[in-house]
Amino acid sequence: MSSINYLTKEGFERLKAELEEMKTTGRAEAARAIAEAREKGDLSENAEYDAAKEAQGMLELRINDLEKALSNARVLDESQLDGSKVTVLSNVTIKNVKSGKEITYKLVSESEADPREKKISVSSPMGQGLLGKVIGDIALVQTPAGNMEFKVVNISLG
Repeated sequence: MSSINYLTKEGFERLKAELEEMKTTGRAEAARAIAEAREKGDLSENAEYDAAKEAQGMLELRINDLEKALSNARVLDESQLDGSKVTVLSNVTIKNVKSGKEITYKLVSESEADPREKKISVSSPMGQGLLGKVIGDIALVQTPAGNMEFKVVNISLG
């Protein structure tokens, strides 16, 4: 059984649009590439044909993954969430206990995670360590370099 995939409304709409694009334009381009490669002769030694078929397989795999993610999606309404503790869609400011450095992350689903935008997955080690914490709590996060401690400084939604 697949796990529930919590998404923001924007994330859900983005995945839906990507799926629609792949089903229409992506499939048409893959079929065109296969047809072009097929016209070039002997399929047993046609690298273009093999590459086009592999690209089509990857496209279908991505379509399947998106359909699965959307079928298990639950769109979250930030106004219904508890802002007193760290949950999905929380903006949480943490302070590294050792270095004193502060940073703010937004906890999101795996499909919406983007470290460049400081959006981390709730299933990541950092996300797991922060879930359920309240302001003042110390989160112990297991990293490849060893355990790190972070103090929760602030929690907000939005």
